[in-house]
Amino acid sequence: MSEYRHSVPGCGSYSRTALTISRNMKNLVGPPVAGHQPRECLVKSHHAAPPADFGTLLGTCPGGVEVFSSNYDSIPDAEMPERDWFRSTVDGVYMGYKWQCVELARRWMYATHGYVFEDIAMAYEIFGLQEVMKPATGERLPLKSFRNGAKRPPEPGALMIWNEGGEFEVTGHVAIVTEVGEGFVRVIEQNVEDTVWPEGRLWSRELPMQRRDDGHEVSCTYHDGEIIGWVIQTEDGTHAEEELADNPDLFTIRRNALPNAPEAGAEWLDGSDPIQASYIELMKGQNLSADPADMGAYYTISETALREIRRAANELHRMFMHATNHVLKDDALLARFNLPPALWPRIRKSWSNRRNEMITGRMDFSMRPDGLKLYEYNADSASCYMEAGFLLGRWAEAFGCNAGRDPAVGLHDALVDAWTETEIDGVLHIMLDDDLEETYHALYMREAIEKAGIPTRMIRGLDGLHWGEDGEVLDAEGTPIRWVWKTWAWETALDEIREDLAEDEENLRLHRTIDRGTQPPRLVDVLLRENVMVFEPLWALVTSNKAILPIVREMFPGSRFLLNTGYELTDELRASGYAAKPIVGRCGANVSLFNRKEEMVAATDGRFEERDTIYQELFRLPQVEGRNAQLQAFTVSGAFAGVGVRMDAGLIITTDSDLLPLRVVPDSGLLKD
Repeated sequence: MSEYRHSVPGCGSYSRTALTISRNMKNLVGPPVAGHQPRECLVKSHHAAPPADFGTLLGTCPGGVEVFSSNYDSIPDAEMPERDWFRSTVDGVYMGYKWQCVELARRWMYATHGYVFEDIAMAYEIFGLQEVMKPATGERLPLKSFRNGAKRPPEPGALMIWNEGGEFEVTGHVAIVTEVGEGFVRVIEQNVEDTVWPEGRLWSRELPMQRRDDGHEVSCTYHDGEIIGWVIQTEDGTHAEEELADNPDLFTIRRNALPNAPEAGAEWLDGSDPIQASYIELMKGQNLSADPADMGAYYTISETALREIRRAANELHRMFMHATNHVLKDDALLARFNLPPALWPRIRKSWSNRRNEMITGRMDFSMRPDGLKLYEYNADSASCYMEAGFLLGRWAEAFGCNAGRDPAVGLHDALVDAWTETEIDGVLHIMLDDDLEETYHALYMREAIEKAGIPTRMIRGLDGLHWGEDGEVLDAEGTPIRWVWKTWAWETALDEIREDLAEDEENLRLHRTIDRGTQPPRLVDVLLRENVMVFEPLWALVTSNKAILPIVREMFPGSRFLLNTGYELTDELRASGYAAKPIVGRCGANVSLFNRKEEMVAATDGRFEERDTIYQELFRLPQVEGRNAQLQAFTVSGAFAGVGVRMDAGLIITTDSDLLPLRVVPDSGLLKD
């Protein structure tokens, strides 16, 4: 027996990131990704066997940790349990979602060693973790990462980490090493082949390993699977990846000028395209802003900064999903969101419905050399997708901006994929107001929806809506409305809904007959109808409400991306300076900023002044040549999909702030500039 051949005691099954949820499990904790399907392997072990039904015991490793099938496609739609059923916990400690790869990795660690790593968003992020924690005591122990090819070989109990891409698209993958031989490594894993192990076998898959004088190279049995390396709980960092502190200068935003500035009045958009025509009309010409100099300028961030933004967006989405779940289980917390109690059962039902999916979201960040901090998560009717996903790329093409790369180049394709996975089986009605920004946003989204093979029909306001014989709401052409995507936020509709619900309740109290057949359909009749599925879902009322910010902060106090936020103004917030924000609001309305002397330094007006307030630690935007820069990270189905920048001379970003070109350049290029 080779000196490298060992078996791990109690090898268990736990992992593949809590984000790989499959098309039927979107937004449970993060972005949806279709479950893995077997592909032709370089090494065949049990590919001939069919995938087992979801939850089937595939095998048990030494020590009794069990590995289960993650074949979501095997669950009939009618029998699909509600969202909470898929949360895996042991001794009250959250492990992940059944039966993903990350779930197995955390469960194995807990069962065999009593510790877990933090609840990361993507499996590949495990390679960057530096510690594990024992939930029972709070004790923290070091993790060391060894890149594939390192001199220290993998060992039983190590976590094998795959990069995103290929077979492990978007999330990467993690498996637990159970046995190491002279030319192979055996692992247990979930959410890959989903096949029952042959009798007597104690592992999922065998990976080839080459032992060389300069290190150890492990190969994936999938031709497009890339192994980053392995992670070991150890004090010994010999041959491990160096923990290098990022250069603060890499987290700066810089303004740059094109070598040849566009001429005044340059035409670079196609006015015959309705999307571009709406933008031109709104901007009163083919402009990016009111400042002509902006047509010849662009902003840059580093590749390191982009990686940090991407990690933050994925990690924060997971946190907000956990917080949403937490709020919806607690009446006292939900009461803080100022939502009509009559809606609470509907919101909870919306959350429990595993098909009620979130498509878009936008996180607003301040990035400075001393940190990247989240202001808020616009998880309902997020805007600016057209500008980031099309317009600014068109600008770069028209004026020859070849610096770096476009950080939102894949945004439209991500939207197409997300809509494809919704499995909508009828006409999707796009509901919007008579507003130019909503118009081009809706038309841009419509392109993605129709590219996904879904027929659409646009409705402005409530034009043409009428009742059908069976009580359904019909559009002007007589088509029942069963699927809706809306441009405006739920909160915008809530005032009307509040009024209508109050009227309905009063009529019922007085035993008045409510005859809606004699009146045209109201907004509430469309959006809250039992058989209508709305995007974004009703539960986004909770996720996008700023009342969730103190809860997220309390649940994840160690996150470096979160600002201190509370429902009350504390001495700690006064000492840091603070922002006072209404719990609901849009476009920076009714926000006030106060410095450490409690002097107001900036404020905006709006229509949300009577809403409850939260107080957030003041973390000002960075100034770039006299203007303040806010980064906007776009999510699609809960996964990071691109980033843009918004600029304003004022300290608060509003609906009038400019969206300007952003490019990502190599670290060396940004530091050289």
